[in-house]
Amino acid sequence: MEKLRIGIIGTGSISHLHMAGYKELEAEGRVEIVSCCDLDEGKLNRYCDKYGVARRYTNCEEMMAKEQLDCVSVCVWTVNHAKCTIAALKGGAHVLCEKPMAMNAAEAEEMLNTAKACGKMLQIGFVRRFGEDAETIQRLVEDGTFGDIYYAKAIYLRQQGCPGGWFGDKAYSGGGPLIDLGVHVIDLTRYLAGNPRPVSAFGVTYDNLGPHRASGSAGWTIETGPEAHPYTVEDLCVGMVRFENGLTLTLETSFNLNIPGDVGDVELYGTKAGTSLSKMNILAVKDHQFVTFTPEEPHSFRFQLAFNAEIRGFVDASQGLVPCKATAEDGVWLMKIIDALYESAKTGASVAIS
Repeated sequence: MEKLRIGIIGTGSISHLHMAGYKELEAEGRVEIVSCCDLDEGKLNRYCDKYGVARRYTNCEEMMAKEQLDCVSVCVWTVNHAKCTIAALKGGAHVLCEKPMAMNAAEAEEMLNTAKACGKMLQIGFVRRFGEDAETIQRLVEDGTFGDIYYAKAIYLRQQGCPGGWFGDKAYSGGGPLIDLGVHVIDLTRYLAGNPRPVSAFGVTYDNLGPHRASGSAGWTIETGPEAHPYTVEDLCVGMVRFENGLTLTLETSFNLNIPGDVGDVELYGTKAGTSLSKMNILAVKDHQFVTFTPEEPHSFRFQLAFNAEIRGFVDASQGLVPCKATAEDGVWLMKIIDALYESAKTGASVAIS
């Protein structure tokens, strides 16, 4: 089998995790990392020098026109996800687009329709699906350990964790912790519950605290470009999502919140058992007694390991070796949920999802 030709659009922080996954496959002789693209030529050159990539572009359309690429990772600002993904699809590549899929559901649907028209696969960067914790719980869900999952909690709270730069600028990011952090735990919950269809959402957002509050602390920061970005996103989003199978999901997600420390978790409650992914103690009833157990197989979430699995899964799926684990259709549903939560926060009313 010939090596797949790989391109990366966007050379910011998250792209290094993608590159590590491709480098692992390159060492196995499965892929060749051909070219990279970034609007910031200086950052592009530093990135390509670090990883030994010779062919460099500051325009993604030009890269797709000049290179014969099989697979492309899109790791740019959210505002450019649709533009760069569509360019890569039309240029003949399968695409792995980082989360969130787009600025809104309308853009996401355009990306999905382009992938279908081009006959190419579009995978969304729902990396939590590739964690050992998700794989362990999914097996238990499928074998009936939990029974019918009817209630869940999705929690991703940071005490002072706005990444800074474009992440705090709604014009570039599409929003704050809901679209950046909440997307991870909402998707993971929906995935583990069997991807039920959402039917309505109610949400509330707050912007009371601002990005940096504690003296001497700059929060969670990223590599940024020369642009100055105002902080125009929410600090906190809380919400509730209802699904057609009866599942109710409650959500809490923040960049900034007065809590002792950061918290991230998904909790699942079924008719036979319940669990927290962060603790992985499964509570069930046996012979009229409460019992708890912890799976023996690996059940942690290790960041780079999950990204390596995501990249491997993307490449395998592009070759038809496995199904795509994070489809564009799932990405569209997630954007519909996010749109509905933001709309509800504006109107104060529950919003139907269709």
